[in-house]
Amino acid sequence: MTARIKVDELSEFDAAPYLDSEAAIAAYLTDILEANDPALLAAALGDIARARGMSEIAKASGITREALYKALRADAQPRFDTISRVCAALGVRLVVQPVHG
Repeated sequence: MTARIKVDELSEFDAAPYLDSEAAIAAYLTDILEANDPALLAAALGDIARARGMSEIAKASGITREALYKALRADAQPRFDTISRVCAALGVRLVVQPVHG
């Protein structure tokens, strides 16, 4: 007989340890952008920033570490300027593609 696992006993998944290459980061962000959810994008950028080192990203983006943590959590709604500065600090850019075609 197999033991039952309760959902509330599962640990929360953290993507940061898996974001260890440019290809992994690009694939992750591409999937996140397809969801068209600004809160999810903010949280994903937070995952990537933690994988790269939040202090380093804060310094490179010109945003305080505390403000960065606040802006890149799942329930945040960061301004486009914040998203743009974080993307630049991470060395990535958001790309537009036609929906049909």
